[in-house]
Amino acid sequence: MRRFVAFASPHVNGCVTRCPIYRDRNSQCLTVTEDAVLGTESRHRIVLALIAGPAVVLIAWFVAPEPAEAASAQPSVGQSAVQATVLTTVQGDGRRVALTFDDGPDPTSTPMVLTLLARYDAVGTFCMIGTQVQANLALARRVAAAGMRICSHSRTHDLQLGTRPVSRMTAEITDVGQRLPGITVRYFRAPGGNWTPTLQAAAARNGLQPLGWSVDPQDWRRPGMSAIVTRVEQHVRPGSIILMHDGGGPRDQTVAALGQLLPWLTAQGYGFAFPTP
Repeated sequence: MRRFVAFASPHVNGCVTRCPIYRDRNSQCLTVTEDAVLGTESRHRIVLALIAGPAVVLIAWFVAPEPAEAASAQPSVGQSAVQATVLTTVQGDGRRVALTFDDGPDPTSTPMVLTLLARYDAVGTFCMIGTQVQANLALARRVAAAGMRICSHSRTHDLQLGTRPVSRMTAEITDVGQRLPGITVRYFRAPGGNWTPTLQAAAARNGLQPLGWSVDPQDWRRPGMSAIVTRVEQHVRPGSIILMHDGGGPRDQTVAALGQLLPWLTAQGYGFAFPTP
C-alpha cells in the first residue's frame, strides 16, 4: 500500500490544489469527490482521513491498488504462486529426467506416445497448442486422464508472441486452460523458446511456470530416428528436461526414437518425473 501526505490551506474551507472537494454539512470532514488528487494516481480509489485544527488542516490518504492491478496479481490458471524464471532442469536428488512433447495433441502421434509412456511406466508433460486442443479435445483430455501434465504452448504458436501487446500475450497464454476446464495447466512454454521478460512475467502472473528445456534433439527437423536417439544419449544428464514433439507434422521418427530411448534411459538408471522448480 502506498501512502501520501498533503497539506491543505489554513482554513477548513480550503482545498487541496486542483482536487475537487466538498464540505459535509453535518461535520468538519472534507471528502474527495474525484480520483484526481494526484495526476499519476488518478485512476485509483482514494480513502481520505482528515484531522482539522484551528490553524492547519492535515490531510492524509492512502491509495489502494486498482481492482485490475490486484486481480492481475492473482494466478488464474495453474499454480498458486510461480516464479518468472524459465525452468530448464528437474530439481531434486536422483537420476531423473522430464520428457516434454510439443505442438500436439495430434490424433496420430499422441496416442502412440501415450502407449510408449505407459509401457515403460514413464510420465510426460504435453505442451499443447490451443488450436490443436480445439480440434482434438477428447484426445487432450485423454492425455490428462493418463496421468500426464498439460503445458500451454500458446493458442497459435506465434513465434513473435513475446513482442506482442500484453493483452494478446495473455489471451494466447491462457487459451489452452480455457479450453480444458477442470484440468490443471501448470506450465507455459514459449513458441520456439522465444522468451522475453514481458512474456515470462505474463505467464507467471497467470499462474503458469515458464518452461524451457536442456536437451533438444531437433526432432522437429526430422533428422532420422538414429540422430534423435544419439543426440539425447549424448546430452542427457540427471535433471535434464528433454524436448520432443508429438505434433506439428509427421512424428514417426520421434515415436520410433522414443521407443529406443525409454528402455535405454531406464537401463542407465534414470527415472521419469515432471518439471519442478
